[in-house]
Amino acid sequence: MKKHYLILTAITAISLLLSSCGQGGAERSAFCGELESIAPEGKIEGNPLYVEKVENLPDDFIMGVDASSVISEEESGVKYYNYDGSEQDVFKTLAENGVTHIRVRVWVCPYDENGNGYGGGNCDAEKAAEIGARAAEYGLRLIVDFHYSDFWADPGKQMVPKAWKDMSLEEKSEAAYDFTVNTLKKIKKAGGVVGMVQVGNETNGSLCGETTWEGVCTIMSAGSRAVRKVCPDALVAVHFANPEHTGSYSTYAMQLNSHEVDYDVFGSSYYPFWHGSTENLTKVLSSVAETYGKKVMVLETSYAYTPDDTDFNGNTISGSTTGITKNYPFTVQGQAQALRNVIDAVAKTTNGIGVCYWEGTWITVGGASRAANSALWEKYGSGWASSFAADYDPNDAGKYYGGCAVDNQALFDSKGVPLPSLQVFNLVRYGNGTPPEEN
Repeated sequence: MKKHYLILTAITAISLLLSSCGQGGAERSAFCGELESIAPEGKIEGNPLYVEKVENLPDDFIMGVDASSVISEEESGVKYYNYDGSEQDVFKTLAENGVTHIRVRVWVCPYDENGNGYGGGNCDAEKAAEIGARAAEYGLRLIVDFHYSDFWADPGKQMVPKAWKDMSLEEKSEAAYDFTVNTLKKIKKAGGVVGMVQVGNETNGSLCGETTWEGVCTIMSAGSRAVRKVCPDALVAVHFANPEHTGSYSTYAMQLNSHEVDYDVFGSSYYPFWHGSTENLTKVLSSVAETYGKKVMVLETSYAYTPDDTDFNGNTISGSTTGITKNYPFTVQGQAQALRNVIDAVAKTTNGIGVCYWEGTWITVGGASRAANSALWEKYGSGWASSFAADYDPNDAGKYYGGCAVDNQALFDSKGVPLPSLQVFNLVRYGNGTPPEEN
């Protein structure tokens, strides 16, 4: 994205704001929260896959795709195409195939003291604003995922940002509040429309260096207050992982309730190869929804469309991976079936509102050799981590930095052409094809 595009977007958004907002009966601009969708009005025809219809799917069910690494991908030379083979803005392609929301992670400062990016898309507030502006152009709302960290936050690590390292809990919560406010203002100024905000990412009992529920909930509450201030119409979401662990989600929800965290959506990661059955997913999310009156959704899911690696880095899930559940083949049809079944599981859940596919646009860069690709990963942050991440995370990223470990789980092939499985977001509303014959 060129700088002049952002400038024009911001100017346009501000002009529309001044001319439209607050006028009775006037059409409101995207800056104020309304968008014009380009999604197909009916079923997309011609798809070769079998997709069973999902019954009782709400019209406003969120069909999300995390596209956090798109800017770094494009800076590395990646191009995206439509089904006709013409180069096209990836956000237009997503919208044309039934996607309604784009998820973006936000790190506080994913750079070393010399400005070298840690990788994983170098996902700072500025990139979130740029993605938000482009997404809004095609009628797509944003799910903003605050990690409250300088790099990856997940059940294994929830590291405090460098600048917040020596802060007390109170000071840290104030910093989280300010960062959330300022980031959301940047996104809105650029023209992005925020539909949901996560106050933490996979926060299984820790967040931002805090390891007590008092600390975790204090940070979450600070983020929530910021969302209510800047984006009062947006949903506030919390996010956890491992729904297969008996009793864990009821414990998390109970702690949030006892600490009076203000949120709307209890979100879960659900990867079929790790996280148990879809029946269990429906059960544990319904329990939270019914006990606490919350909306629920899957904020991360994905599945491999091929066992093969395409960027000389190796993948998290491959044909030789052990210790995983493989209910579907590693094919495009298998990927489509996995995604369809997650959507079905959430549609069956009490107060289930949506599903978001994780990093569906994160494909290989370069292609010639590992050395050639590595130069791009290092320069633009398009791999999962660069060597510079050792500055912040020496025990993980600093040792195992490299390329994308999920390129075989994207919704685009290694050349940037959309896979037929991308259209599942549309086809689940109608059904498609006939069941394949059993082998």
